[in-house]
Amino acid sequence: MPLSASALHRRGVEAANARQFTRARRELEKAAARTDDADLRARIDGTAAYVLAQTGEPAAAEALCREALAREGLQAETVALLGGQLGALLMHGGRMEEAEASLTAAIDALGAGTETTALANCLMNRAVVRMQRHRLDTCMADLRRAIAIYEAHEERDSLAEATHNLGYAALLGGDLVSALRLMAASRPTFAATSALATAISDLDRAEVLRDAGLTTEAEALLAQVAVQFGAQRMRQARGEAEFHLARSLVRHDPRAAARAARTAARRFTSLGSSGWAARAAAVELEARQRIRPDRPLDAAAWEQVAQELDRSGFRTEATALRLTARRDGTGRLPRVPASAPTPLRLRAQEVRAARAAGRGRDGEALRAAATGLDLLSAWQRSFGALDLQASVAMHASDLVFTGLAAAVRRRDPATLFEWSERARHLSQQVAPVRPPHDDALAADLAELRMLRADLAGADWTTDPTVRALRDRVRERQWSATGSGAMRERRTLAEASALLPADTAVLAYVYTGAGLHGVVVQPDGATLVDLSWPRVRTALDGLRADLDMAALTRDGAMGPVTARALAARLAVLDEELLGPMRRAAAGAARFVITVPGILGGVPWAMLPGMHGVPFTLATSVSRWLDGEAPAASTPRVGFAAGPRVARAAEEVQRAAESWAGRGTTRMLQGPTATVTAVTELAASVDVLHIAAHGRHAVDNPLFSGFELDDGVLFGYDVDLIPRVPQTVILSACELGRSSVRWGEEALGMTRVWLHAGAEAVIAAPVTVPDDDACELLAAVHDGLSAGASPAAALAAAARTTGVSAPFQCHGNGF
Repeated sequence: MPLSASALHRRGVEAANARQFTRARRELEKAAARTDDADLRARIDGTAAYVLAQTGEPAAAEALCREALAREGLQAETVALLGGQLGALLMHGGRMEEAEASLTAAIDALGAGTETTALANCLMNRAVVRMQRHRLDTCMADLRRAIAIYEAHEERDSLAEATHNLGYAALLGGDLVSALRLMAASRPTFAATSALATAISDLDRAEVLRDAGLTTEAEALLAQVAVQFGAQRMRQARGEAEFHLARSLVRHDPRAAARAARTAARRFTSLGSSGWAARAAAVELEARQRIRPDRPLDAAAWEQVAQELDRSGFRTEATALRLTARRDGTGRLPRVPASAPTPLRLRAQEVRAARAAGRGRDGEALRAAATGLDLLSAWQRSFGALDLQASVAMHASDLVFTGLAAAVRRRDPATLFEWSERARHLSQQVAPVRPPHDDALAADLAELRMLRADLAGADWTTDPTVRALRDRVRERQWSATGSGAMRERRTLAEASALLPADTAVLAYVYTGAGLHGVVVQPDGATLVDLSWPRVRTALDGLRADLDMAALTRDGAMGPVTARALAARLAVLDEELLGPMRRAAAGAARFVITVPGILGGVPWAMLPGMHGVPFTLATSVSRWLDGEAPAASTPRVGFAAGPRVARAAEEVQRAAESWAGRGTTRMLQGPTATVTAVTELAASVDVLHIAAHGRHAVDNPLFSGFELDDGVLFGYDVDLIPRVPQTVILSACELGRSSVRWGEEALGMTRVWLHAGAEAVIAAPVTVPDDDACELLAAVHDGLSAGASPAAALAAAARTTGVSAPFQCHGNGF
């Protein structure tokens, strides 16, 4: 017996909800051919309009919906449902005011009776409209009402969508942790529905990652979903993915952003989505300004786009565009209320700082930039996870560089020192709270270890199961980690007063265009200008030379690579270190703070630093407030991983230095498992690990070292209830960092320091096993005699004659 028109319509709705649009169209056509009922036919046309809109025919969809609404004799409920559908179509076209009016009329009509799923659907769509207009309180109220209805009707798929949208509203309100948590809760339902439903979820999730500063992951996800939407002929959704890709690229690759924005704008224009076309055009204008900041603006073109954004209901983006257009100092700045989203208030301070700097008002520029950074600090208080704290520095990059440049122009060491500390403090001003042990997180990390072993030799990060697990680990970490008190920054006067007589601070500052330094000593401070062009030339290829020199030292190419590396290090010694050391005449040891761009410099290998005690502090303020590791009878732990030729010898020789001076424990071979090493770390004051290490550029918290049963990741460190005071990582690359947004450098050393270690000894590049064995075994001679980690490392370099890139991070003395 053939299905009825009602049954066919239900099947068409189910197919459309599952994003199976070809099947939906087929079922709806059959349903329409089998009914003369005016109300049912109108509802069929309403669903067909949704399918047309999703497959790139918005004008036809709106026409069909309006034609159905114009028919006479329709029931009030049918009119309300069609009005809700029309509102959804207007919303996707960027006509927000019309959309909200249509949806509100439908909600008022449907809300007079029982709480139906049709009413919940209209509430969902109105919430999206209000979300786009940044009316977040009323948006969330609509979503919570819709969620209650879906729960009462056990509508699992719709409930997941409403929960996801509540996460998106949290994103717009700046609550990135709640946004990711809510979206993660919905994702399994989408994944069980279809790949396309998952892609739609991932489009919004990529926005969370982008706003968190994790642009590499966001952009890969956006490129992937754009392809999926294209394959399904979902032109509007594809354009939205391209638009968000452009927004992610604009700060760090404006040329690519401009291309992506132009593509999206053309797509939206062809679909008649004027509001979305204006959003894309706004991103293209900002990208072009970043490409050529010296080119005069076409003020009329910028204002035309801003007016179109206003007409379409995107008033926050219109304000942001008008702010950017005034960056050159022309015109009056639009008013930004205190209730505006944090990124918009940050942009207002960026523009105020840039305008003041352009007029030569450096004091005013510094005040505006400082106000912006204080605003970011208040936002960061809601984050405890290290990767999130470091990544949201994206929103501060322009403020930091404007402030640093203005501080350099003032030629005042106190001001430049203050701004150096501001830059160093971005991801560490919130003191972390140790999260409770999370068994589920530990299980996910164990599964990742097994997958990494199974996929040895392949790019394990591209495996879908690995990606899903990595995402879940990060989401758990973001949600579980709380934030603590704000750390204070020290002034130059305080730093000078607290410095020991034999110690100098070498604080390096990069403004985006030049390199400078402040040398701080007990009797005052000196501002030093450095040759950035020469330093940059020496830095280019430095890591490759270091790795090559380590790998070819015994071959025919050994002398050649050694000479090339020596020449490069000599330039760095002369141009980077020499002027600062001369200004710090008389100092015997050094506290060095560096911007991310200098994070790969092997300071211990520079001729002027061989055998000299120094520590790479995360900031001078944190160094002054910390304590050098010390214990009267320290407990010392050693672990040797597999496939390191002299690892066992290294830890055995190091352990011998502690005979009669402390208690030691050693793990090697089958006993050196991740669980055993983390348990060892929780019970000792000094931990020495000799193992193969690998830095993960895309997410440094997935850096780690290889043990008998797999990799101990950076995320594992947060599962250790109490970390050692001193950590020695005899593992290639684990002193290396990924630079984020010009200033922030994040790597395994920072993970241990963030977790509570006082000092970490590690190397940023490959180190020959022989050098590691000789140098680090000798370090324990000094540690066991009571020397600080930095002093012990310097003494080991002098006594062994080994020049290696191992350096001390944190509170080395």
